Amino acid sequence: MTGWIGISLGDVTGIGPEVTLKALAIEAQADKTQYLLIGDAEHTHRLNQQLGLKLPLQSYARNEDPGRFFLCQPLSDPLPADLMDGSPAAARAAVAWVRDGAERCLRGQLDALVTAPVNKEAIVRSGQAFVGQTEMLSQLAGTDRTAMMLLGQDDRGRWLRVALATTHLPLKLVSDHLTQAKIEMVIELAAQACRDLGLPRACVAVCGLNPHAGEGGEMGTEEQTTIIPAVRAARHRQLNVVGPLSADALFYHAFKGDYDAVVAMYHDQGLVPLKMIGFETGVNWTLGLPFIRTSPDHGTAYDIAGQGKANPSSMLAAIRLAKQLTRNK
Repeated sequence: MTGWIGISLGDVTGIGPEVTLKALAIEAQADKTQYLLIGDAEHTHRLNQQLGLKLPLQSYARNEDPGRFFLCQPLSDPLPADLMDGSPAAARAAVAWVRDGAERCLRGQLDALVTAPVNKEAIVRSGQAFVGQTEMLSQLAGTDRTAMMLLGQDDRGRWLRVALATTHLPLKLVSDHLTQAKIEMVIELAAQACRDLGLPRACVAVCGLNPHAGEGGEMGTEEQTTIIPAVRAARHRQLNVVGPLSADALFYHAFKGDYDAVVAMYHDQGLVPLKMIGFETGVNWTLGLPFIRTSPDHGTAYDIAGQGKANPSSMLAAIRLAKQLTRNK
């Protein structure tokens, strides 16, 4: 089966367009998937030439047109060629491209959306209210039942798959934002993600919040008041879930393959071990959207943008995951 994968090119003053083109050049011969690059046409053609990739990029008109690598430019005016890092024009364009890709997915024009990195600070500085791409996509899709899952593997093919109960919060606010309903939802989405990946066991392990999972309330009560009730409720719905377990040991066992996915209570609890084993291949997958959305697990990397040395491994993994999910669906 072939399908249509949309890729919003992100902040053009960062490495998003570069890693996208490099990843597509690597993946071009894998199958007959068709790609719609959503971004600035002049910049993308120029970069394709500079990198010597010779991807056969063509203007997009409709899905029925022959070809595989298409460009769509939602904005009427092209971006200037000499933008500074994080320029307001680049930031506003990046948001418009994500929105365009999501709307095409919602219309059924695309089977999945891969989003290249944007810079939150630059977007806010450009005058737009913005929390993150995940939150923006959730709002466009009209749902608040979403969660972030990060996936990565080491050089021996051993995976970690981590869903987050909270994301970008100061550590002191995590406990206040954890609710039984939220943890239940993330467990449910993580279990469904396992099934979408073709992992029939769908065994989800849940981290405790406190060291040693609270030691029976001696080192914090969130496990007793919030996490244990969520795990029990998920089991009552016949989900294969264990926990809460002490995170320091849990990730060792997850890495060994004892569990298919982990629900972490906060950002660094889940992402430190994941990036330890899969820093260059990590993928962000938004669970709960009515369409498939993946992204590379890195930022705009302004410091190396335009130098031709950005590593496309994470973008390649994001594209491959989007294709796998499209096939499985």
